[in-house]
Amino acid sequence: MNIPVFLFTGFLESGKTKFIQETLEDKRFHKNERTLVLVCEEGIEEFDTSKIPTKNIMFETIDDESDLSEERLADAAKRANATRVMIEYNGMWQLQNLYDAMPEGWMIYQQFVFIDATTFESYNANIRSLVVDKIQDGDLIVFNRMPLGAEQLPLHQAVRALSRNCEIAYEYVNGKVIYDDIVDPLPFDIDAPVIDIKDNDYALWYRDCTEEMMKYDGKTIKFKGLVAGNKNFDNKTFAAGRHIMTCCVEDITYSGVICKSEKPLGFKAGDWIYLTAKISIEHNKMYKGSGPVLKVISASKTTPPDQPVATF
Repeated sequence: MNIPVFLFTGFLESGKTKFIQETLEDKRFHKNERTLVLVCEEGIEEFDTSKIPTKNIMFETIDDESDLSEERLADAAKRANATRVMIEYNGMWQLQNLYDAMPEGWMIYQQFVFIDATTFESYNANIRSLVVDKIQDGDLIVFNRMPLGAEQLPLHQAVRALSRNCEIAYEYVNGKVIYDDIVDPLPFDIDAPVIDIKDNDYALWYRDCTEEMMKYDGKTIKFKGLVAGNKNFDNKTFAAGRHIMTCCVEDITYSGVICKSEKPLGFKAGDWIYLTAKISIEHNKMYKGSGPVLKVISASKTTPPDQPVATF
C-alpha cells in the first residue's frame, strides 16, 4: 500500500511544531485517516494531544539520526496502522538519510520548509549546505516572523537560486500571510535569433533548459563551454558545459549538454570552446530519456572564463 508522507523541515524554532499542531487540530484533515507523526526534533514547543479531535494518531520520537532505518519506520507505521505519515524533521540532519530509510510504498506527497526570517541570513551564511539541502526539494517555503516592512526580494532571490518550482509564502508578525508573486526575468532573451548566454548566466540557463526544455526546442544558442568526452561518443559527438556549484565546493558538478557536429572537430576533453548551435530536444541514451542535443553551427577554441565554475 502506498503511504503519502507530509514532510516538514526547517531549523529549530522555525515554526514546524506550531503548523503541524494546527493541522492536526483541524477536523477536516482527519476523516478516516490513521496518522503516524514522526518527531525528529525536540523544541521548546511541544504537541498538545488534548486539542487533537481524534485518537487515530500515534506519535513516534526519533532522537538520533542513526535511528533512521527502514525497519524502524516500517515498524512504527505498522503499530500505528498508518494510512499516512507526517514527519517533523530535524533541520541538522541531511534529507538523503531520511529518503534512504523510507520503507517501500512511502512517497513524499508534500514537503514544507519553515524558515525564521530573522535568522535566515545567518543560517544561510554559516550552514549553507544544510539550507540548500532543505530548500532545493521543498514544495512550499514559509518565511515566518517577517518584520513589518521587511523586503521580500532578498529572500525570494535566495530561494530561487536553489529552486524555481516551489511556492514561497511570507508570514508577518501581525499574522498576515503574503504569497510570493515576484516574476524572475531570465538574464537572456529566449526569443532572440541567437540566445547569447553570458559566462555568469550559464548555471541559470542550464537549470532553465533542463526544467523547461521544450521551450528551447529549435532555438539557436551560443555560450562558452568546457568540452568533455565519453567512451560511448563517436568522433562527431562531445559534451559542452560548465562545472556548477550550488552551495559549496563539495557539490561542484559538471553540467553539460550533448553536442553533435557534421564532421569531427578535433576537440579534446578540457578544451574551452565558444559554441553556436541549434537545440533539438530528443531522446538520447546518455540522458536516459529526452534532453537537449545541440547541433553545432560553429565552434572554436577559446580561453576559460574569469570564473571557470558557474554559480547561481
